[in-house]
Amino acid sequence: MRKVILGLAVSLDGFIEGPNGEYDWCFTDQDYGLSEFFKRIDTAFIGRKSHEVLLANKDAEPDWMPKVKEYVFSNTVVGLDEGITVISGDFESAVKGIKNQEGKDIWLFGGAALTTSLMNVGLVDELWLSIHPILLGAGKPLFQNINGRVQLELLESKTYDTGLVSVKYALKPKAEK
Repeated sequence: MRKVILGLAVSLDGFIEGPNGEYDWCFTDQDYGLSEFFKRIDTAFIGRKSHEVLLANKDAEPDWMPKVKEYVFSNTVVGLDEGITVISGDFESAVKGIKNQEGKDIWLFGGAALTTSLMNVGLVDELWLSIHPILLGAGKPLFQNINGRVQLELLESKTYDTGLVSVKYALKPKAEK
């Protein structure tokens, strides 16, 4: 079965965007393990707001971004580019179906609301976070409204000379009551 991997940059104080939606604080001076990560995936799950940010910056799209099958989660978006599938309504069944398809792992690219929804129904398998050595003080927090504790198992950590720390965790299944 394919894994859903949340892969994001996060500030040391837990924000994925600055107070004005900016992400100019993210390091782009080296690979930081992205090439290895991109070999593992062929699909991306993207929330509506993150998709809109990508569209607004399409001309500035980084050349390191892989071409993958995209699923946009929204109950309002219509008329997307060819090759992009919209998932609305029963997202849980849709994600379970996609996870059971043949293919590589799935990149949960963003955003915070989609992450919360998938985390709360147990559909995220791993976290791959690039923790940047910056305190933003405000912005959009990565984790909001998570239902209960989520136990993690450290799979790997790596420190870079820039101060960025890459951590990879597996989510432990919740104990049955």
